[in-house]
Order: sequence, then C-alpha cells, then structure tokens
Amino acid sequence: MIEFLFAPDDVARLRFAFSPLWELAHSLRVLADPSRRALHMPWVRAVRPRLRGLDLTPLRALVHADGYIPDFLTPPPETPLPDFAAELAMVRATPAHLVAEEILHVGRRSTGAVPFEEQRRAMAEQPERALAHVADLLGAYWEAAIEEHWPKIQALLETDVLRRSRALTERGAEGLFAGLHEAVRWHGDRLAVQRTWHYRGALAGRGLILVPSAFVWPSVSMMTPPYRPMLSYPAYGVGTLWETAPAAPPDALAALIGRRRAALLLALAGPASTTELARRLAVTPGAISQHLGVLRACGLVTGRRVGRRVLYARTAAGDALAEAGGAIDMDVTVRD
Repeated sequence: MIEFLFAPDDVARLRFAFSPLWELAHSLRVLADPSRRALHMPWVRAVRPRLRGLDLTPLRALVHADGYIPDFLTPPPETPLPDFAAELAMVRATPAHLVAEEILHVGRRSTGAVPFEEQRRAMAEQPERALAHVADLLGAYWEAAIEEHWPKIQALLETDVLRRSRALTERGAEGLFAGLHEAVRWHGDRLAVQRTWHYRGALAGRGLILVPSAFVWPSVSMMTPPYRPMLSYPAYGVGTLWETAPAAPPDALAALIGRRRAALLLALAGPASTTELARRLAVTPGAISQHLGVLRACGLVTGRRVGRRVLYARTAAGDALAEAGGAIDMDVTVRD
C-alpha cells in the first residue's frame, strides 16, 4: 500500500502533466506481455515489423512486464506539455552512480528480471557507457514505435487533463480521485494506492503530479520521494485510442440533426480536438469545424483552449440530446 499524507497546501499543489518518456517506458511493458494488455494489440501488431533489426535487449533488461522501472528512465515532467527530446536530455544527464544503483535495484523489485541479471550487472559496472547506449536506444525506439502515434496519444492525454481539471474545480480532491482508478482511494487527508510494495509519507509541501497515460492501462504507476511524488493512471477514453471506425449514431438523433452531426455529438462523450474527431470519424478537419460551428451555435458543444489545442465537449444540453436520442431508438427497437 502506498499512502501520501496531504496537508492543505499539498491539495492546492495538485497539478497535471504527461510524459512522452513515461508512455515509452510503459509501451515496453506492453511488448513484454501483450496478453495482459490486450487493449493495445492493434498497436503491437503495427509496430512489431518496424522493430525488426533493433536490438532492444538493454531496454528489456531494465523494463519488465511488472515491477520497478529505473527512475532515471521516467523523470518527472517539468512542464504540463513536455517534449521528448527535452526529457531524453534529462535521462542523459543522470549521474553515473544513480544509473548503477537503479539498474541493480531492478533485480530486487521486478518479476521476470532473472534472465537479464548478467546483462544488468555488466551495465552497472560501466554506468556511463550503459547510459549513453540506453539513451540512444530510447531515441531509436521512439522513432520506430511511438512518434507516429504520438499526436493521437497526446490528444487523448490532453482530453483527460481537461476532464480531470474540471472535476477538481467542481468537486475538489474527493471528486477528482473518486473516478481515477479502482486502486486509488481518497480519505480526506491522505491518498491510498493499492500496490504490492509499501510507502507512507507526508508530501510536505511538494504536492502531487497526476500523469494520465495510455500505456499504463490497466494499472497505475507511482513515484515516491526522494523523487517528485507522481501518480500515473489510465487516461479517460483509452479504450477508443486504436478505434478505426465509430459506431453508427441512433436513427432518431440522426433524423433530428443529421447523421454526421449526430455522430460528432456522440463522439464528444469526452473532450476532443478537431484533429482527433476528424481521425475518429474519418472526415476532414475542415468538415468537423463546420459541424462544430453549427453545434456550438445551438448550445450543444463548447470549446476550451488547452495548450496549443482547442478541446470541444458537450454541454449539458448536448448530453441530454445525445442520451434522449439513444433512449428513443431503444424504445422504438423494443416496440418493433
């Protein structure tokens, strides 16, 4: 069990960020055991051919399907919208003694680590050389497996940040943590996270960074002091990440506002950008913008800028219309 003890100042210092390197590290876990993370099988099938010829053995020695990941591979994000190159530079700047210490720590806290014990021992004996090689591999792996998909993943993470920020504003810490993950529980002055290892300590003014993630699904991941306290959790809507075609909208809703706008309204069950909506609905961003303009003028959707993107979401009236359209279709089906 992990327990973070909150003072009032710590609640005020809750913040969101996401990390390309955290996504990369957890994607390696997906490759290590795809059967336990079947949600990402479309991605696995797509990237495996691109990884042929790239020897990932040093990364596999450090990142297993479960357990500890060396902290130098997942530095806390310094900004809400970090850049992969900047994070990789942080990895390269890790002191050699920390690299050696954390590499050896993998064997003590990770399942499936035994087959790579000799490899890790050799890496720990020459930590500077190992760090340079691992950093180069991280860059090559990013280009082959993640970079092409990053805009889609980033849109998902930005959408989650908007949704959780709204929950924090409207309902406070209790409302925020209530729907974060089944392993996470808020107890008024402490946050408890069900894990196989143990830690209990006060945040002591450091606050907590909340990191939505695609590849951490279906679990959560933690970072505790002396590093900046962090909690990484599955982003809302991760189940739609690899969808290639949306479900057909209810006929009643389509008859009322048009099939394309009905599909768009249903796709906005969670906040999304124009680019993400265009991908999911297989239409041009220009067409999405036109339909959003109509829905917005009718008071059914609203837009909010997050970083460099504008994320759209249904209003209360949009929610009611989407739910009513589905309910009418269900009633017609039952009567038929």
